[in-house]
Amino acid sequence: MHKGEDQVVATSPSKASGPLLEICVDDVAGLNAAVTGGADRIELCSALGSGGLTPSRGFMAVAAKASIPVYALIRPRVGDFTYSAAEVSVMEADIAAARDVGLAGVVIGATTADANLDADVIRRLVRAADGLDLTLHRAIDVVADMDAALELAVELGFSRILTSGGARHAEEGMETLTKLASRSAGRISIMPGGGVRPQNAARLLALPGIRELHASCSEASASDARLVELGFSSETTRRTDADTVRALKAQMMSAAR
Repeated sequence: MHKGEDQVVATSPSKASGPLLEICVDDVAGLNAAVTGGADRIELCSALGSGGLTPSRGFMAVAAKASIPVYALIRPRVGDFTYSAAEVSVMEADIAAARDVGLAGVVIGATTADANLDADVIRRLVRAADGLDLTLHRAIDVVADMDAALELAVELGFSRILTSGGARHAEEGMETLTKLASRSAGRISIMPGGGVRPQNAARLLALPGIRELHASCSEASASDARLVELGFSSETTRRTDADTVRALKAQMMSAAR
């Protein structure tokens, strides 16, 4: 990571070895809150309210100064994960931007119209990301054959798979998460995400082979009425909360003892 006198994000307290907590954030305040709360890694996004989209190059550049690894989500639009040739080119350019500013990795994925991972597109993205660490994102949750998707991710050199087990929330997908972790056999990390909270961290980490969790740790607050009226904001806004990050990390460390 790039560090220097122009550091603008909070530093993280030192961390003991144990399960890893990844926090997804979509603004600088959220980045600071995640690091301050003790996150081990950041998934950098925009528009988390829409499931997360690619962050701006400027946001990537700021986040590259953080004291923990930062991975950029590469997702050019809302909706499905089946992309046109032009959209694939956009993603390749966004991956290049992540490398240029010094991020540690990218979070990528793509599917075909018949609900499989798009091996051709993902291979292109992996080539574009040469030298960066790789996470396969929740595109895997919409495929018909998650076992085949896992094998492709292993073949292409991904370090981890972010998944809810094909369910709305990870707690509802625990049976599938267990099967994926067993099939992975240590070849790739299975990282539950979707509805992960301090209250369910221990249950998720009790699944054999699970050593990483992904969460937003956000809290809702009422938006400014004038901004809502003008269409600049929804009625409620969710913000990454440092205390919630801290509580989740504490539960994870306790579960690991």
